[in-house]
Formats: sequence, structure tokens, C-alpha cells
Amino acid sequence: MTITTKVMDIVKDKMIIVQHSKTENICLVGPVKLPVKQGDFSAVFQWYNWLKMDTSLSKEEIIDGLASANLAFSQQSSVLVYGDFPHTDDALIRMHSICHTGDIFGSQRCDCGYQLHESMKMIVEHGCGAIFYLADHEGRGIGLFSKSLAYLLQEEGLDTVEANHALGFSDDTRSYEEAITVLGALRSKPVTLITNNPKKLAALKAHGLAAEGHVPLWGGLTETNSFYLNTKVEKSGHIREEK
Repeated sequence: MTITTKVMDIVKDKMIIVQHSKTENICLVGPVKLPVKQGDFSAVFQWYNWLKMDTSLSKEEIIDGLASANLAFSQQSSVLVYGDFPHTDDALIRMHSICHTGDIFGSQRCDCGYQLHESMKMIVEHGCGAIFYLADHEGRGIGLFSKSLAYLLQEEGLDTVEANHALGFSDDTRSYEEAITVLGALRSKPVTLITNNPKKLAALKAHGLAAEGHVPLWGGLTETNSFYLNTKVEKSGHIREEK
């Protein structure tokens, strides 16, 4: 199917090509107005999506190749932006790892769904910020299928770290370089990170994140995730503190 000139012009205008490395660019698309409602909470965010690509590709070539790219067979990351993100001096950001079970199904084995929804509320209350939803971070980077196997091991008594190690993975294989590149395209001023993990803040700073500090997001404790949360504190360096 041929893409008309009118359609090409509309979508091209919402695409930004950002250099990510010598061989790869990131194509950032947006903003899309996204009204969100969760119970009593409602807000309108600006939604962006991005795709890593070869530096040789133009916007036109990306659009022409969409139908044959099979993007539904892979995951793409995105970011929800609230307020005047480029210009406001103080902005909160959350680097949120996708959690199919917690974010979508409401699983109580973790606190991921709680953290996602609470960080959205925190950003709206603050007046400015962004939530980076990182699609290749499932199970701290091991993927959904491997995560299901890790869950089976956890049901036999292993904690999250031990289960990942038992399957041949490191404790945490997540990378944040793409998200930092996208953040730089949307905002040049420093940010404050929403996290309970100061090690995560230090790692992000080491990869170029301009952050002034962090604010905690602790909560969502249940009988079924207390072991998981304790492991975060004891083995992953999280600080148990209320926001």
C-alpha cells in the first residue's frame, strides 16, 4: 500500500531523529495527547514512543518500511510527559521497567504496578515530569518467558536474585542508555529521579543522566510481596523509606 504525501507529511512532522551512537539513531515520535484515568486519578499526559534504527535510514524510509517491519513481534519503549517538561526547572522522572504481571494483571508478587501508578500521581502533583516505560527490562532484563521460570524457582524458596542466577543471568541486566538519549532530546535541565535505589541513581549518572538527587517511592507492601521487597533492600541496595 502506498503512503500518501499528506500522511507522510503529518507523521514526519512528529518524528525527531536523535543520534544514539556512531551506528545507531533513535527515532522519537510524539507527542500524542493521552488522557489517563485510574480510579479517582485522572490527568492528560503527552506520550512519546521511540525506535532504535540504523543511522542510514531517513524518516521516509522508516515510514515506508512500517508494514514489513513486524514491530508487533518486539517491544518498543515509550515515555509519558507531564507539564512543561523542556523548560520547568524542577522535574521528576521515573525509569520504570515493564512488568507484564504487575502493571497489566495487577500481580501482588511485586510492587511494580503500585510504583507505576504512584509515580504518575507524584508527577502530576509536582506539576512536571516524565515516566520512561522501558520495554526490554522485563524481569530486570531477562524477558517475560525467563521471568516465568524464575517465578517457578521462587515458589520453591529462591529469592529474585537467586532465581535469576540459577537460570544463568546476572542479578540485573538492564541498560538505560537509550532512555538517557531520549531524555536529552526532550530536556536539557537536570531532573530528580523517583527511586528507592541510590545505586540506580549512581549508575544512571555514570551513563550521563543529569540528575540532582532522588525521591523515594516505597509502599504497596502485601503479604505476598514482602519477601520480594526485603530482597530488594538486603541484596539490591534499596532504602526502605516513605516518600
